[in-house]
Amino acid sequence: MQRASAAFVIAIGLGAGLADTGTAGDGPVVIELFTSQGCVSCPPADAHLAEHLAGRDDVIALALHVDYWDYIGWEDAFARPEFTLRQKSYAHANGNRTIYTPQMIVGGRDMVAGFRPMQLAERIAEHRAQPDTVVLSARLMGDGMVEIVARRTEAALPDAMTVQLVRYMPQREVSITRGENAGRTIVYANIVTDWQQVDHWDGRADYTSQVPAPGDAPAAVIIQAEGPGPVIAAAMAR
Repeated sequence: MQRASAAFVIAIGLGAGLADTGTAGDGPVVIELFTSQGCVSCPPADAHLAEHLAGRDDVIALALHVDYWDYIGWEDAFARPEFTLRQKSYAHANGNRTIYTPQMIVGGRDMVAGFRPMQLAERIAEHRAQPDTVVLSARLMGDGMVEIVARRTEAALPDAMTVQLVRYMPQREVSITRGENAGRTIVYANIVTDWQQVDHWDGRADYTSQVPAPGDAPAAVIIQAEGPGPVIAAAMAR
């Protein structure tokens, strides 16, 4: 993106009884959209997530609202500083000095800056074609817990992985009255409200755990190489 009014760019320092999700190759691809209500170039990406990604079974599409647009005139109520930090951590891990909005991270590895649906589709297809190295299942239990089971395949795994629980709002309509999107009403989907690291896993044996997941918000489980690095496996808790 060329101008701050078209997309926000920040320079950063580089110093700092279970139902399986499927057989090998069937695990969903995680897509993280870093976005903001104050970003004039973000609505097409927000709409694409809401209309074309959120309802798919082969992806888990999540919107992480960042806070670095808030000073321009509209404070994004969904924004969290920890999501800005996560985006910067991806940039640091990949040797990049800038972050963008909108920006999508596919599978914890591939970055798509700006709204580029064809490039995004290609990255998703590439990840879908890769065999699963872990078969992951997540079951909602009646006591507000999620039971997680991760089964190894024969593939090699990273030595250090994090098990994460993500909660989100399926949809929310927002009327924006100030800032670059003033006068627009935008429908946002899969708005992340909480992203917790609940455990570490070294991949040497199959993994089983139960973690609290109170409330009615949908939940997803994501296993990811530390860094943050590539997503190893993901599943919706059902």
